[in-house]
Amino acid sequence: MEKAPVFKRILLKLSGEALMGDDSYGINRATIERIVSEVKEVVDLGVQVAVVIGGGNIFRGVAPGAAGMDRATADYMGMLATVMNALALQDAFRHINVVSRVQSALTIEQVAEPYIRGKAMRYLEEGKVVIFAAGTGNPFFTTDTAAALRGMEMNVDIVLKATKVDGVYTDDPKKNPDAVRYQKITFDEAIHKNLKVMDATALTLCRDQKLSINVFSIFKTGGLKRVVLGDDEGTLVHC
Repeated sequence: MEKAPVFKRILLKLSGEALMGDDSYGINRATIERIVSEVKEVVDLGVQVAVVIGGGNIFRGVAPGAAGMDRATADYMGMLATVMNALALQDAFRHINVVSRVQSALTIEQVAEPYIRGKAMRYLEEGKVVIFAAGTGNPFFTTDTAAALRGMEMNVDIVLKATKVDGVYTDDPKKNPDAVRYQKITFDEAIHKNLKVMDATALTLCRDQKLSINVFSIFKTGGLKRVVLGDDEGTLVHC
């Protein structure tokens, strides 16, 4: 008999770069299909899933032209990139018969619903995946901060940060073969050691609200499911 999930509701933070696969920018179709299949595995367990998506994979392609641009303008461009990624995710979910809804912090009613907390909560309770786009809707805030904020608003049990590395290490594991993965670490340690788990605003928000974060690799097959089942996967950042 399979183990029961230890979390009822999660928020998955996906970077835009995670959608690139091995490409230099844009959306790699095979990669996005693999990611949504990983999410489907936990949805099938009865876990409620909210997603916050970044936009680096698209914005990277226009970033050289944005050099010297007004910071707020560049940030709004980045938010629009996350909307594009959210629509791509929604389409990929549709192909595997997972119902999802996109809510945008910027009002673009032709392509996405505006963010409405009560509606998003209802969708989660109905078993739909909710994809939050456009960050917080404000410049100068990262999608990490949006993940912390939406996680609190949705009353999730944990924020899961999907990365290319299978946890938080004492040093860069690609450069230092002796780097050791932390199984658990406190928010204060992560901030003090500048471990770049998330940006400082997001970490502080999660610490103050006692909302744990698990950093894991979305590229390890079954990694998301193992986190949800409570296995030793990735690094748990806690109070």
